[in-house]
Amino acid sequence: MQLRPLTDQITLADQLTEADLVEIVAAGFKTVICNRPDEEGEAHLSASDAQSMLEANGVDFHYLPVNGAAITDQDVVNHTALLAGASAPVLTYCRTGTRCAKLWALGQSGQADADSLVSKVADTGLNIADIRDRLV
Repeated sequence: MQLRPLTDQITLADQLTEADLVEIVAAGFKTVICNRPDEEGEAHLSASDAQSMLEANGVDFHYLPVNGAAITDQDVVNHTALLAGASAPVLTYCRTGTRCAKLWALGQSGQADADSLVSKVADTGLNIADIRDRLV
């Protein structure tokens, strides 16, 4: 698991494993959001398995599967609402962390300029320059 702090309240991560869940609980995350569809790509920890373990340890879990190649406006609305209502700190994850970063940045559109959003995400080691035109 690679943790990528985005803000003081939001951290991005790549695909979680069962062992990572113990670290997430120990690190004090209060909310976890999964943006990776269970059926996407290679076999990986299912959202329901992650949810069971995390919720048993007092961590809120939300499953919001998003197609990273086709993020819709409704995906952004849903993700932004989850973040707004979440107990912090929040960990949001997908396969690499990039679609989570894109969802966050699209949700910030209009509150910050596109270059600032792309730069903020780049500081985490991820690249969202391909959606710059949507960050208006």
